[in-house]
Amino acid sequence: MKILVAVKRVVDYAVKVRVRPDRTGLETANVKMSMNPFCEIAVEEALRLREAGAAAEVVAATIGPAQSADTLRTALAMGADRAVHVLHDPDPTRPLLPLAVAKILRAVTLQEKPGLVILGKQAIDDDCNQTGQMLAGLLQWPQGTFASKVLLDKEKQKATVEREVDGGIETICLDLPAVITTDLRLNQPRYATLPNIMKAKSKVIKKVTPEELNVDIRSDMEAIEVNEPPKRKAGVILSSVDELLDKLKNDARVL
Repeated sequence: MKILVAVKRVVDYAVKVRVRPDRTGLETANVKMSMNPFCEIAVEEALRLREAGAAAEVVAATIGPAQSADTLRTALAMGADRAVHVLHDPDPTRPLLPLAVAKILRAVTLQEKPGLVILGKQAIDDDCNQTGQMLAGLLQWPQGTFASKVLLDKEKQKATVEREVDGGIETICLDLPAVITTDLRLNQPRYATLPNIMKAKSKVIKKVTPEELNVDIRSDMEAIEVNEPPKRKAGVILSSVDELLDKLKNDARVL
């Protein structure tokens, strides 16, 4: 069985994001970029399933500019067998929406014909948490979102997924092929070793365009302006409970 893993290039989680001077979006020039942390978890889970004998091949896929190849190289260095790069130069005023991403991934999925597609549950740059669900809908495949544990049965062609819900742990059984999105507690991603980083340079990255996939990615949404959140006011030290209640009632007006 083949597993397709979608990954995304985002501003590194440790970087303080800044708004561009023209307020069209976030500043990405000369900013450290890395693989979305949830996508790292998705890659790790695919590799573990392959190592357990549940899959024979792991294919990483991404959508983005030429620089996104670095993200694919990271997935290849972790252990993915090959990669697919859908080239797309982003327009900050017309961002690539989750539905367009899902349409592209659907086209890639139909070409690759995997038995399982794994994605991070969301990206840390837009926090949409929509792509996996939309992809499953477009493919008309079953889906298991926010997975904290995944078990595959090759003989029965089923996947058992444990997912965290408000009331505890929900266990669902999916017929393969299926779409799974990963939660933080699913696993701890491995570090790419130097030998694997060197091997990744010789692994195949197939490049295609949305036009070659016959996917229309025109956006119906336009970003008018992006602003930083207002700065927080300095706190004050109160001397009594009565003074706190007075502030909450008369200043904050929450009582």
